[in-house]
Amino acid sequence: MMRSRTNPIRVLASLIGCVIWVACFVLMGCQTDSNTVTVDFSKRAKILQPVLCETNPNALRVAVASITSPKQTMIFYHELLRYVGEKLERDIILVQRKTYAEVNELLGSGDIDLAFICSGPYAVAKNRYGLVPIAMPVVMQKETYRSYLIVNRDSQASNLEALRGRTFAFSDPESNTGFLVPHFILNRIGETADHFFSKTIYTYSHDNSIMAVARSLVDGAFVHEQIWEYFRHQDPHFTSQTRVIFRSQPFGNPPVVASSHLPAQTIQRIKHLLYNLHMDPQGKSILGQLMIERFVPVKEELYEPIRRMVLALNAKGATPAVYEKSAH
Repeated sequence: MMRSRTNPIRVLASLIGCVIWVACFVLMGCQTDSNTVTVDFSKRAKILQPVLCETNPNALRVAVASITSPKQTMIFYHELLRYVGEKLERDIILVQRKTYAEVNELLGSGDIDLAFICSGPYAVAKNRYGLVPIAMPVVMQKETYRSYLIVNRDSQASNLEALRGRTFAFSDPESNTGFLVPHFILNRIGETADHFFSKTIYTYSHDNSIMAVARSLVDGAFVHEQIWEYFRHQDPHFTSQTRVIFRSQPFGNPPVVASSHLPAQTIQRIKHLLYNLHMDPQGKSILGQLMIERFVPVKEELYEPIRRMVLALNAKGATPAVYEKSAH
């Protein structure tokens, strides 16, 4: 951890928070036909996007779309991928896109080779894009995570019903944690997000959603357990200003997947490398920065709760547009 008097992460977070405040204030004050608006954080993501090699045509192209740690720790993914590249004797191009859908499309077309993706897009789009499961992380000694419903620490809300008519933040429109789960829960009580909330925004990351709730820019948000817990352990400046009032059922951790265009031999080498990463002192140190204990084979049954939510919404004709095509 950085010394408190010169903590660049907290300074950066504060600056980003100001940007979020301005964006949310302007967008939430606009008169539109819909009560859902989008806050575009794509330019900020590009600032935190390291490129290890951009000229070698034989380089391994890797996308980081799943958010197993805040974007502020992207440098640790840089170190992880540098390590993988050295062991595979391949240059690495680290790619980032604003939405999960963009990453899935690049995997399907073979324009990227490997990706750390979100559980929702994997569960639903595995067959559609031919995603090849590589590994899943064990984080905080668990292969699963939950979706947390958070509110500001000064809020009187104790459940979702208390947020009726209030403002709410979604993360990505294909996020299981920050989009599908709240829509599923609302559907179970006969509600839709457009009717239930007075205004909704998209933040495109769980750390942005946490900051928005902490600063009272919105009244609530569903966020990834591991992101909230990461902040709580590493830098609780924002999580200390929020409260968790609901925890969902568990889902499989965001997996590492490969494009079906990647040669089988390369896929096997990557699997072997990731499964044994924690046994190497350097690899274990890098994983520790990400709060990952080790990587293990993907367990498909852990993603079935996501698929069941989609099928249940399909049966009621209430599936959000991005989830209309189920993996089954």
